[in-house]
Amino acid sequence: MSDTTTAAARSLPGPFLACFVYTVRVCVPPKRWAMLAIPAIAALLFGLLANVIDDPTPEGAFNSVSVGLFGLVLPFACLVVGDAVLGAERRSGALALTWLSPTPFATIVGARWLAGWAITSAALVPAMILAATIAGVADGIGPLVLATVAASAAYVAIFVVVGAMAQRAALWSLGLVLLGERLLGGVLAGVAQLSPQWLARNVYGGLGPDADELVRDGVPSGWGAVLRLAIITAVALVVAVRRLRELRLAGAAD
Repeated sequence: MSDTTTAAARSLPGPFLACFVYTVRVCVPPKRWAMLAIPAIAALLFGLLANVIDDPTPEGAFNSVSVGLFGLVLPFACLVVGDAVLGAERRSGALALTWLSPTPFATIVGARWLAGWAITSAALVPAMILAATIAGVADGIGPLVLATVAASAAYVAIFVVVGAMAQRAALWSLGLVLLGERLLGGVLAGVAQLSPQWLARNVYGGLGPDADELVRDGVPSGWGAVLRLAIITAVALVVAVRRLRELRLAGAAD
């Protein structure tokens, strides 16, 4: 190999960085960024709504609207990005280009998950901060951001798994959120223990100001919920790597 070829090879980004940049630039196009504006605006509206709720304290009013933040805003934003980083490419058939490359599957999954997590956090964290600020609950910003970031990591990892397992990943992911988390998770604590939105709510309930009313019995709260979300994220990424390795691509969906 000549010196010129060697220098050119060294100038190329590593596989992980290349996959990360590719995911940010290609897998999340402007249309997806525009869709992310919907939950961001909704978060601000929930913050404004807290100001008109009849409650003796700002914290109590914000606790009332936080149900919408964790149950609607958070999962919707994560679904928009989580489906884009793998599921949408599988449906279009473009994933074959990456799947057939010599890049290790762990690198593909890790880079795509990290890119999705970064994008989701970049969209949600400022909106959540503004929502708490507008509601007059500045002390709740830290716990709210922690809950958002931890739950986003778990959500994106789960949606990556769904993208690796199902051709119609968006529908399966939507069903997981609506039927699995909202319907079954609302009545079964065993399901809620594995639900990012319920765990996020318990993170804030355990650490937020005067937010004990949000804590659901039978589900870890505070830092225990953060740990549970981290475990869910790690397990989901391991499963995603295994499923991607076993994937048989059959072309774009009709």
